[in-house]
Amino acid sequence: MFSKKKGQEINTNRDQISPMTAIQKGMVSLSDVIAPSSVEVDFNYIRVGERFYKTFFVVGYPRYVSPNWLSPVIDFNHSLNISMFIYPTNSPDVLSDLRRKTAEMEATISSQMDQGLVVDAKIQAALEDAQGLTEELAKGIERFFQMSLYITLYSDSLAELEQSSKRLESTLSSLLILPKTSTLQMEEGFKSTIPMGTDNLFITRNMDTTSLASTFPFTSATLTQDKGIMYGLNQQNGSLIIFDRFSLENANEVVFGKSGSGKSFLIKLEAMRQFMFGTEVIIIDPEGEYGAITKTLGGEYVSFTPSSPIKINPFDLSGMYAEGENELGLKILSLHGLLRIVMGELDAAHDAILDRALVETYRQKGITTDPSTQKKQPPLMEDLYKVLLGMEDQNASELALRLEKFIKGSLSGLFNQQSNFDIANPFTVFSVKALEDQLRPIAMHIILDFVWTKVRKSLKKRLLILDEAWYLMKYEDSASFVYGIAKRARKYYLALTTATQDVQDFLSTDYGKAVLSNSSIQILLKQSPTEIDTVSQIFYLSRGERELLLSVGVGEGLFFAGQSHVVLKVVAAPYEKELATSNPADVKAREERNTAYQPVAPAQGPSTNPIEPLIKVPQPTQQEQNPTPPTNLGQGNFSIPQPEPEIF
Repeated sequence: MFSKKKGQEINTNRDQISPMTAIQKGMVSLSDVIAPSSVEVDFNYIRVGERFYKTFFVVGYPRYVSPNWLSPVIDFNHSLNISMFIYPTNSPDVLSDLRRKTAEMEATISSQMDQGLVVDAKIQAALEDAQGLTEELAKGIERFFQMSLYITLYSDSLAELEQSSKRLESTLSSLLILPKTSTLQMEEGFKSTIPMGTDNLFITRNMDTTSLASTFPFTSATLTQDKGIMYGLNQQNGSLIIFDRFSLENANEVVFGKSGSGKSFLIKLEAMRQFMFGTEVIIIDPEGEYGAITKTLGGEYVSFTPSSPIKINPFDLSGMYAEGENELGLKILSLHGLLRIVMGELDAAHDAILDRALVETYRQKGITTDPSTQKKQPPLMEDLYKVLLGMEDQNASELALRLEKFIKGSLSGLFNQQSNFDIANPFTVFSVKALEDQLRPIAMHIILDFVWTKVRKSLKKRLLILDEAWYLMKYEDSASFVYGIAKRARKYYLALTTATQDVQDFLSTDYGKAVLSNSSIQILLKQSPTEIDTVSQIFYLSRGERELLLSVGVGEGLFFAGQSHVVLKVVAAPYEKELATSNPADVKAREERNTAYQPVAPAQGPSTNPIEPLIKVPQPTQQEQNPTPPTNLGQGNFSIPQPEPEIF
């Protein structure tokens, strides 16, 4: 009974499918990739994959609203999807409906008055709204729309979803918004709030143009953390920018701004505030701007000159051994960069000679790649000079000649002695203002290398500020060294701040761009028209942000932190401004105030009591030593005046 009929052919589907169709059938589509493994639709939620979703639709709105009235919903502290559908309507049809509704409400009010009843206030208010809207539609002042508003919450558990739903309903109720759960329509609600642009619920509310415009979701980012220092005010919403840079993937920061934009003021404020929170601060200061705050904070101000008693030996080794690192090799690479700045460009032959000479210089002091030998006294620049002279090679002699002025000439005291200084003060500033412009990059490189060597010796929370970084970034070797520090700073709990007014010099090399990429915080203050194109291209600025950076005032700009950025306005307390200002008029006034008070010298001559000075300083009374505590603020209208912060 199952035998094939005579003459009948057996055809299979496989024989009928073309090769192209078979290939396409075996391919995985995009929908297959993004589709969840399962969907479960319940009475008042829908489970998609491992997440639970609940959709609300809005049926009631407040009578009066202000712009951005939906911001509490948009800023709700839970993940949610919001969809808003807007449908234009035909004005003649709307006018006809409004006239009919107006007539019905007038008839209802008239009937209530004839019966001696109190007119329903809701009907009276609705009538006034309808009459006003009819007039505005007739004049063309307003247009009419229908709007749908849906909100979908999602959580990893049902309990969390229910808790979040109650909080959302409470938030909506505080705005006089009446939400409803899309019971038995969860699938339609879910589809209405995914980015497909389809309204599967179609629960609408009539709105005119003005009311609809007020629902536009204006919102702005906030950068307010529970801990950190204050950088300033967010000009978009007035919130404080309080941020802990050490909480990011790296704590590095770059600051770009034209001369007079408030760049140094911002950096000084950050240095003082970080210092207050226990961060060790080290500053390399090319312009001598940090003397006042160093003195006030009890820091150490080191002026780097050939005649200075403080010396730094660029050949110093950290004496620390880290597995996988060649300490001597890294130091020789750093010295290559320094000596290329000192000697100028080197070809391959000169570079090879220099490398051999550096290795031999350390070897003569008993220092090799063996970590146990690297705690010996390091060589000096003079030792390298002697090694070059002793190599009896023309290229070596040329290198020695280029180095001679730093050994025997006018600059012999700059870096040809053993280091006699250690960073012991938690607020240390190195100034190179006294040096000529051509020597500043050399000195800054030496100081930076010295600081980096000290940083690697002990793990502390540190902030290293490299002001006017363009001095170093215009040299490829120094720029490479700065990039190396930026890349490895996190390992040693170090935050690097690089600041410059010359953006093009800073970003002229790939190393400058790499330093920028390795800085989680970027601050852009006012820019000059000649720099704005470069800045806009690097930071992908919008047209509005570009115009803002050209027109902002002193101490204003853009603050980028990770994926967020806000409009910054630097603020400072009066005493902070007194210390941090770089305005020449303010600096001169401060110096005059400091010199106006001179301590009174004791009179010359014998005293009846050789121990007691002739001029007695009044001693505080017992009451002054132990002043009466202030009145309890809760026992009267008393207040303690506090200085107002100044907007810089």
